[in-house]
Amino acid sequence: MSIEVNITETLAVALLILFAGYFCNSKVKFLRNNNIPEPVVGGIVFSLLAAIAHSLFDINLNFDMSFKTPLMTMFFTTVGLGASFSLLLKGGPKVVLFLFTATLYLLVQNAIGISLATATGLNPLMGLIGGSVTLSGGHGNGATYADLFINEYNMHSSVFELSMAAATLGLVLGGLVGGPVSERLINRYNLKADEYNTDFDDTVTFNPEGHDLVTPKKMMETLFVILFCMGLGHVVYLSLKTSGIVLPAFLIPLLFGVLATNLCEFSKQYTISKACIDLWGTMALSIFLAMALMSLKVWELFNLAGPMVFIILVQAVMLMFFAYFITFRIMGKNYNAAIIAGGHCGFGLGATPTAVANMEALVARHGPSPQAFLVVPLVGAFFIDITNALVIQLYLSLPFVLG
Repeated sequence: MSIEVNITETLAVALLILFAGYFCNSKVKFLRNNNIPEPVVGGIVFSLLAAIAHSLFDINLNFDMSFKTPLMTMFFTTVGLGASFSLLLKGGPKVVLFLFTATLYLLVQNAIGISLATATGLNPLMGLIGGSVTLSGGHGNGATYADLFINEYNMHSSVFELSMAAATLGLVLGGLVGGPVSERLINRYNLKADEYNTDFDDTVTFNPEGHDLVTPKKMMETLFVILFCMGLGHVVYLSLKTSGIVLPAFLIPLLFGVLATNLCEFSKQYTISKACIDLWGTMALSIFLAMALMSLKVWELFNLAGPMVFIILVQAVMLMFFAYFITFRIMGKNYNAAIIAGGHCGFGLGATPTAVANMEALVARHGPSPQAFLVVPLVGAFFIDITNALVIQLYLSLPFVLG
């Protein structure tokens, strides 16, 4: 029996899934400590219930997903609007150096993923899913590219479920491996925390707009900027697609977001509220993920789960080696570099919150590292999504990846 669910009811169920995730995270310490996103937790619970309903009662829910793609595009547009060059300059050369290091690993990460996917008999595109698409990109990026691979490259619909599984496993592993990497570096080289540097903020995490007040007017102004970038991006996207150039639907609006925020900063005629950008981005991503996970078919996941788990485990080991031998040395081979290496493990396998959690645990034991808490969140939250999109597009342009 199929049940049709209209757009209003779909949004209500998506919010219910999101709130269920918040409730589960508040009650289960493991979920909270490993920064598993609330929509993913709620979505997994819902998908298990849907699987039971499908298996025992032959009930299938058909949701109206009209808002799913616009919400995804809105999120990535806010990523672009958050990529201010003034923030990059404020972080100094270390931000540029770490962005280079993290981008270098994106190339390595996808090369590993594609090689292992080919070796295990999977489509090479699954190597991107088991690479930077989900690991450095996270759940939102994974869902986006899963849709792209299904619609543009005729991959099986189970790609979405595998993307969510890969991103979730990456989050957990990112929270587990970062601490041991940094701990070994600190002990091996007998590293000590620097004295407090007043050039950096004394907060644990970097907040470039700590006094940015949110008002209804600012929220609506920011929404207009977001929608303007989305509208222009959609026009350019359609033009490129007509010309035979296939790009992810979110990439052009993201780049327009980068252009808009930096033009505003350069002209000083208007200031885009960073707090409002964060709010719109968080809401769009949360609801998008909840909607995307509504149709997750657990029973279709098991056939390909084994090879994907193997790929993610190998990726975790390789990132540990990269952070230990490469990231640590490029970033200065000192205490700050050791903390940054642990942070790299966090967002290289999971997300920026995982990186921050790794670093918080380390500095609580070994002493402060303000530089790490400036550099890693700036790169992980703002700039890596842009370079990741470009790296993924580079691999998609290679003939052997598309077969």
